[in-house]
Amino acid sequence: MTITGKARLAGVMGWPVGHSLSPRLHNYWLDLHRIDGAFVPLPVAPEHFGQALRMLPLIGFRGVNVTVPHKEAALKAVDRVDDVARRIGAVNTIVVGADRSLTGTNTDAYGFTTHLRSAAPGFDAAAGAAVIVGAGGAARAVAVALADMGAREIRIVNRTLTRAEELALALGPPARVVGWAGRARALDGAAIVVNATTQGMAGERPLDLDLARLPAEAVVFDIVYSPLETPLLAAARARGHRTVDGLGMLLHQAVAGFEAWFGATPRVTDELRAHVLAPVPVPPAAAGLAP
Repeated sequence: MTITGKARLAGVMGWPVGHSLSPRLHNYWLDLHRIDGAFVPLPVAPEHFGQALRMLPLIGFRGVNVTVPHKEAALKAVDRVDDVARRIGAVNTIVVGADRSLTGTNTDAYGFTTHLRSAAPGFDAAAGAAVIVGAGGAARAVAVALADMGAREIRIVNRTLTRAEELALALGPPARVVGWAGRARALDGAAIVVNATTQGMAGERPLDLDLARLPAEAVVFDIVYSPLETPLLAAARARGHRTVDGLGMLLHQAVAGFEAWFGATPRVTDELRAHVLAPVPVPPAAAGLAP
């Protein structure tokens, strides 16, 4: 990687953000395209999020990705929002304009749809109900994606009922709310179940969901990618379900942001996936050895 004083800068804002694979992903593309630039992790607490966004133009950043828990807050914090982000109700990609304005969009639905079609060929969203666990920014993107793919019924399962009701209201007729106590019964007749929460992520508790009532032909998708195989996916694989991990969604959703910030259109390849999953080299000093 070559970085000069003219380097193009972008990053990912989250709290926490240490788990994010986005820096490895974008910096791989920067190297591949021989672009003078860098993509960095930006740990920003919720109470400082708006202030941090306004600093981006002042310190030369071209934009950022936004991850948990900032996606919905970003919708209100930017100057302009495109139709996709407004429909989803959350922003995951922000571009800094030449006039220092901030424009928000959402590429999560595209990433979800593209990865699902690749990982589960022939999946038919109209073949049964779609079950989404969660009601945050990622769940909103998944719900819109599945509605656009033809899902006739979308069951929103969330611990906080009011959050699920808000999402169902925004989505319209295909959506209905299922209380947390009824989450196992919600799997009856489902074509797909999606974990759109952080449960199952490294350091978080596993998602408490019994798959016994899920039809054998149903797909199980977990948007978590750290670890790559969550307890939910392991349980689904053991039952013979087709499973889809969250890494492909991350890779595909990143394309539009990279293009906007760095001026090149990257491709999602097997080599990219292998690079993102490869162990991170530990510098000698960090390993406790003499420098």
